[in-house]
Amino acid sequence: MAPRVDDVMRLCCEVSTHDQIKVAVKNSTKGAVVAGGTAFLGGLLGGPPGIAVGGAVGGLLGSWLTSGQFKPLPEILMELPPQQQQKLYSDVVAILGSLDWTDAAQLIALVMGNATLQQQVVAALLNYVTKELRAEVRYKD
Repeated sequence: MAPRVDDVMRLCCEVSTHDQIKVAVKNSTKGAVVAGGTAFLGGLLGGPPGIAVGGAVGGLLGSWLTSGQFKPLPEILMELPPQQQQKLYSDVVAILGSLDWTDAAQLIALVMGNATLQQQVVAALLNYVTKELRAEVRYKD
């Protein structure tokens, strides 16, 4: 992995650890399908009140199915294949602009010391996670 990409990946890990961001990549879809399916089934069996009951039951069941499936975002980021790391790198570097750094520690210090820049990096990271990985995001348990 190129040193600059590695620096940005470490930055993303540090920022997501700081905000205690967790994500569920594979099972969030399953939970949504269960919730929608039970609402649909409730509607078929009980009409409008059945939709409400089916949606509530499905939401609880979907939540139960996906509980415990969330992993810390740094763990997910370090498992990304090189192509996806490169895409995330490009997104974050676009925010960093002309910021110059020599190593990951300096980059982390520069970003963590600037609240605006830190928020922009978090926004880019969350955008990447939700759009590219189609993950469900959870903050601080």
